[in-house]
Amino acid sequence: MIKSYIFKIVLLLIFTTTSCKSQNSTALNQKTYTFKKGDQNGIGKWYLGREIAYVMGYQGINWLERSNREKEENTSKLIKNMEIKPTDVIADIGAGSGYHTFKMAPIANKGTIYAVDIQPEMLQAMLINKKYETNKNIELVLGDEKSVNLPENKFDKVLMVDVYHEFNFPKEMVLSIKKSLKKTGKIYLIEYRSEDPLIPIKEIHKMSEKQAIKEMKAAGFKLDKNIDNLPIQHCMVFVRN
Repeated sequence: MIKSYIFKIVLLLIFTTTSCKSQNSTALNQKTYTFKKGDQNGIGKWYLGREIAYVMGYQGINWLERSNREKEENTSKLIKNMEIKPTDVIADIGAGSGYHTFKMAPIANKGTIYAVDIQPEMLQAMLINKKYETNKNIELVLGDEKSVNLPENKFDKVLMVDVYHEFNFPKEMVLSIKKSLKKTGKIYLIEYRSEDPLIPIKEIHKMSEKQAIKEMKAAGFKLDKNIDNLPIQHCMVFVRN
């Protein structure tokens, strides 16, 4: 069984490193990003007035899988907000340990959930999870800092939960996501609300609706609605302009 898992990981890495490489790897545009000192939890790189946060490493898996997460974030309500259809093709960007992937897969049982992460350790954690074997409609994808490495014009919905603010190249990533979305596809951007100082999350790991709108607009998206029913997070739905 262990050899089988290792074999799957090898195949996964070979596939993801040889596919979707036709996308251009453009040089960093100095007008897009600026660099200066900021928050100790930030990388010193700024996009449209917001400092980018450090990526949470795979060592934080236990926090992602904490027993009180449902109570804190009401993840069940988030999934209901997405109005998932059985045939939906959905990308979970920054899927981490697969917390949301494994909730969506049984609902989209005639579709596919693509779980994307830039850390192979996160993909491995999903691969050895019993839920991965139970749900045959999950695809694991190794992304990179500038691309989600997904097929074009395929996805009905894209979910990003508390991960966008950590993208090293946010504009490039959203443009990559845009290519993967169907014309009627939607982005569900979930971020801790910076408008509420009482939410016990470091400020750099929060985002305001205003800032999110500004950044998504730069990549050709507009806010369709902000579903205001989660305890501590925005549930912002973006569509093409």
